[in-house]
Amino acid sequence: MRVWFIACLGDAVAPKDLSFISFFVPPGVVNVLVTTPLWVVNTRLKLQGSKFRNEDIRPTTYSGILDAFVQIIRDEGVGSLWNGTFPSLLLVLNPAIQFMIYEGLKRKLRRGIPKELSSLEVFVIGAIAKAVATTVTYPLQTIQSILRVCLHHMLFTFKISRNYLYIQKYGMLGLFKGLEAKLLQTVLTAALMFLLYEKIASCTFRVMGLSNNHYKRR
Repeated sequence: MRVWFIACLGDAVAPKDLSFISFFVPPGVVNVLVTTPLWVVNTRLKLQGSKFRNEDIRPTTYSGILDAFVQIIRDEGVGSLWNGTFPSLLLVLNPAIQFMIYEGLKRKLRRGIPKELSSLEVFVIGAIAKAVATTVTYPLQTIQSILRVCLHHMLFTFKISRNYLYIQKYGMLGLFKGLEAKLLQTVLTAALMFLLYEKIASCTFRVMGLSNNHYKRR
């Protein structure tokens, strides 16, 4: 992963940018393990009432969140609450990739000169960073959603074969279904987040009485 990003961004990527991976992964793993049961229940409640052709997916009659937890544990076992955990663990790289690309592009725009980027520049590179991170990891999100709606706790090998059948039916592009909507949802949000992040960081440095050069060399 480190080599791939260095090859893509060249000198724009500094060693400290790659540290984002080790910075985001540990808390991301904890977050996935704790919240996956909530996401499984959330996904099933959203799809309740939908009709499926797949035999692995049966109609559900959950009356609410607690009832969903009770029925899943009773009928499928506790393990089913963690369906889709493996792709979710891989998806913790999404914010790491996003911040790494953002910092790399920011360094590229500065061309070695410590200067504060304009709001438009921050907005654009923030949007690009999120678009790339989302596109690269989106197939994992598709597989994650497929596994979450399975109504039986399946062995890992069976899950792999099930995803293989999905790819056979829809092709590799099938893993990117809904990408346009996801990009519209996340890119604008991320661009605004980076813009606010830079403005807040700049104001914080000024309040602390530090010179602009401290901020610009970040």
